Amino acid sequence: MPYQKPAAAHPVKIAIPGRAKDTANYENALRCMGAGYLTTLDTDCLAAYDGLLLPGGGDITPAFFGQKNHGSRSIDTELDIIQFQALELFIRRKRPVLGICKGMQIINVHFGGTITQHISEAARHAWEQGDKYHPTRIQPGSFLDRLYGTSLLTNSAHHQAVDALGSGLHAVQHADDRIIEGIVHDTLPVFGVQWHPERLFPDFTARMPAGPAPADGRILFGFFLALCAAGA
Repeated sequence: MPYQKPAAAHPVKIAIPGRAKDTANYENALRCMGAGYLTTLDTDCLAAYDGLLLPGGGDITPAFFGQKNHGSRSIDTELDIIQFQALELFIRRKRPVLGICKGMQIINVHFGGTITQHISEAARHAWEQGDKYHPTRIQPGSFLDRLYGTSLLTNSAHHQAVDALGSGLHAVQHADDRIIEGIVHDTLPVFGVQWHPERLFPDFTARMPAGPAPADGRILFGFFLALCAAGA
């Protein structure tokens, strides 16, 4: 589905729980979509925000999903705690949440799910001088199907993946090697993708593969911001 620019900028404010040095791509994406945002480590100021964007980053502290470290790296336990707290706040208020890469995994762990700390398929998914691109299949009738259809070329930069799904979550997108690429909650406006739509904006995406065009990240961001604007 081609991207259609909205008639007016989304009058919403999005919270990004993270360190500003690591979130420039997410801020650029929101800026391109006309949304306001705040990148912060202070969860006390989040109540005024319309939606939560959980960004990608390092790996989650394995103790949070009941495991010892056997493959996790670039761990930031302080940031994990802040992101879990922010997610809990937005869940209580039933406000929209979009998790990207690590952010999707944070959602899964919050609801009791687990993470595979190093996937055997990492060579096809992990960042290496740039994103990897691969085909995915989308569950018919899901929100991603309504946005993109049932097949989609996406990017990735991860060596971990969702394993057991948390309570109330189900997978709506898989890579062709069965790695989970998209999840959604059954009743809450909470969803996540393992890929990086913030790096799939034509205006500022420097690296694109030859051949078929990958997903247009503006479509997913537009869906998220429309939920936020509607007060979902």
